[in-house]
Amino acid sequence: MEAQDLELIEKYEAEDPQLKALWDQHTAYEKMLDKLESKSYLSPTETQEIKELKKKKLAGKTQLQTMLDKYRSED
Repeated sequence: MEAQDLELIEKYEAEDPQLKALWDQHTAYEKMLDKLESKSYLSPTETQEIKELKKKKLAGKTQLQTMLDKYRSED
């Protein structure tokens, strides 16, 4: 995320529970991906889990960007 996106999230997360939930979910997916990708060997199940996490993370980021675009237009 860019610095200005992070600033918007910090500014509006207290008043927008959906924005906060999306951001929390995004960071949780990031941590799970980092943990899995740091392994030297991945089982087929873990490889599939990484693919699914990346899809979920991207979908959430798209929603997050849409919300941030709305806030940018209001400022």
